[in-house]
Order: sequence, then C-alpha cells, then structure tokens
Amino acid sequence: MADFPIDLSTIHAARQAGSGVVKHTPITESAALSERCGGTVVFKAENLQRTGSFKIRGGMNKLASLGSLASQGVVAGSAGNHAQSLAFAARHFGVPCQIFVPAGASLSKMEAVRSYGATLTEGGDTLSDAVHIARQHADNTGMNFCHPFDDPMVVAGQATLGLELIEDIDDLETVIVPLGGGGLTGGVALAVKQLKPHVRVIGVQVRACAPYAGAPPADGPIVTLADGIAVKEPGEFTRPIIEKWVDDIVVVEEDLVADAMVLLMDRAKLYVEGGGAVGVSALLSKQVTPSSTGTTCVVLSGGNVDLGLVPNLIRRHETQAGRRLILFVRISDRPGGLAGLLTLFAQAGANLIEVEHVREGVDLHVRETGVQVVLEIRSREHAAAVIAAATSGGYVVDEVTPG
Repeated sequence: MADFPIDLSTIHAARQAGSGVVKHTPITESAALSERCGGTVVFKAENLQRTGSFKIRGGMNKLASLGSLASQGVVAGSAGNHAQSLAFAARHFGVPCQIFVPAGASLSKMEAVRSYGATLTEGGDTLSDAVHIARQHADNTGMNFCHPFDDPMVVAGQATLGLELIEDIDDLETVIVPLGGGGLTGGVALAVKQLKPHVRVIGVQVRACAPYAGAPPADGPIVTLADGIAVKEPGEFTRPIIEKWVDDIVVVEEDLVADAMVLLMDRAKLYVEGGGAVGVSALLSKQVTPSSTGTTCVVLSGGNVDLGLVPNLIRRHETQAGRRLILFVRISDRPGGLAGLLTLFAQAGANLIEVEHVREGVDLHVRETGVQVVLEIRSREHAAAVIAAATSGGYVVDEVTPG
C-alpha cells in the first residue's frame, strides 16, 4: 500500500469525487499575524468546510472509490471529525454507516454523527479500542473499514486542499499544516510539491502527542486541546509520504494552542478547534517564521470546538491580558462586612463578576470570613490600583492565580 502512487491525476479524480459536497473553502488575510510575525500570512479556512473539517474530502473520495462495494456499508472507530465526515459521506451515497466511539466521547459530536444517519455504538475505553472493534466488525459483517488517514484514497482526497492553495495563492511560499496521522499534511505536500516544488510545507504537532517528531507513543488516553491530531503512531502509508515530501516538523506547547484558539476567535472571528489551530501556535512561538517574500498560508483544519471549553479559554485569556483579577480577601464576619468591600471595589472602578464565601480550609479568625472575588478590570496597572485601594482600606488581600 505504501507504494500506491498519488499523482496529480489521482488528486484531480478525488476532487471530482467530492464535487457538489466538498466546499472550496476561502483564503482569508490575517493582518494580526502578519504584523506580529512579519511577512504576509493568510488562513485556509477549512474550519468552514462541510462537517466542520477537512475530513469530508477524504471521506467522499474513499466512498467513491469503493464502487458497488459501498452498498455493504462503511464502518469506522472515531470520536470526532472522521466520524462526522464518514457519516455525512455515507448519507450522500445512500449506504449504511456504523461508528464505534470510545467511552466519554463528546456528546455534541456524537449527536452530529447521529444527525447524519449513522448508527453509533460505544466501543472500548480509548480511541484505539474503538478502531480495533470497528475492524473486527468489518471482518464479521463484510462492511468496509475506513481508516481516518492511513489509506491512499483518503490521502488523495485530502490532497485536493493543496490544489486549492495553488489556485488561490499566486505567490505561495510556505504552507503550515496540522499534523496528526499524516493524511492532510501528506496530501497537501503531494499536491503542492508536484505543482510548485519550491514551496515549503511544514507539519505541526502538539507536545502531548508528537510521533513524527520522534516522541514515543503515550500510554493511555491523551489529554490535549488538540485532540483532533492526537495520533499515537504514524501510519504505514502516510509515514513515507511525510518523510519524503514535508520540509520540516515542529512541536508546539499546550498553552500556545489555547492562545491560538483565542486569537483566532478574537482577531480573525474564526472558530477553530485546538488541532486546527496549531499552525498559528507555531507562528506565535516563532518556531516557524513566515516567508520574507510571497505568502505564508496556515491551514485551519477544523472548527468542531466543544462549546463547554470556550468559557475556560476566554477566562484564561482575560486573566493573562490583565482584564480579569481574582482576589482572596479576609473580611469581618459581621453584617455589612461584604458590602463595604464591594463598595470599595466599585469606587476603584472594578466590575464584580463573581463572589464566593470561603470558610473551609483557610486559617481565619473566629470573627472573620474569607471571600474570593472575580473582578473585571482594565489592565495590570488597574489591578495594582484596585489591590492597593483594598489594602489601604484595611483588608488583607491575596491575588489568586488561576490553576
């Protein structure tokens, strides 16, 4: 399988297979990153793709390649973007789809898979368990097992994104692509390098799971914001492609993934999942420098963000930016004690977001109580002024660093 050729004719055939379903997603300029990092930086907004990620490209081509065998149905183990794309493609072709998900899979993603008409079954504790069970199900039933990345038809489908980059960016010099199993990065590299060999293609992994950068496979479930690219081992088919066609691989830290997600929401108005935002992380960390001439394109590979995660990202960002202040204050445990403190904060220009009494696990005088307050402020300088005002008012104040 590793010797299967993916030439330009194969990639153009994959584009035809996805016609009418796969969107030609837009290129958007990023003034914020261009100014911050230098050069001209643009985004390939694949987070706006149907089913919310690039995966539909490979899914459509895989099902088209099955021909009459597709009528037997398709099966996969997945908890995210692959499941959604395969379910959508199966509905398009009118064939059965069975998805096995690990325990604890995202409820919103499972609901999306069901909405496309697939049958969903919990299988195992980890994603590897779910994939193994899916393979067994395919062997037992005659359904077609569809791997999320280690398949030539899937890689050819993902390569259609590379064709769009060449068509839409005349002066393309660098492409930065999230790297998980290698289907997208390898496909993009194959398309781009065959048309413009001078263009740099850089893959980006996250520290928690970076097999292409030589990290050993992690034991157990991988906890990372970039769960969409948390693949423990390179694929048999994709590894040789990455080694031959990709110019460089970099690894980014978890905190930078969070920073990138918020920057994209705040400055670009784009909703991008952690795995889709790692290319921006690579620029923020200066591990990748934009080309001094021509255009550097960052592929935003997916936008399926768990909604419950967003408030935590925003709180973290507001605290780091000096617009959010958390204080623990000891006050008199008498009527009016809290009111006096809150009046002082108001006079200092701080807006109260949250207040909580804390009496357990704290060394307090019998006539004291502790309160933790969350305040909206203007800057770090304003924070210092608020703390100084409370201290001058006779309060014992400790700033709390979010854990």
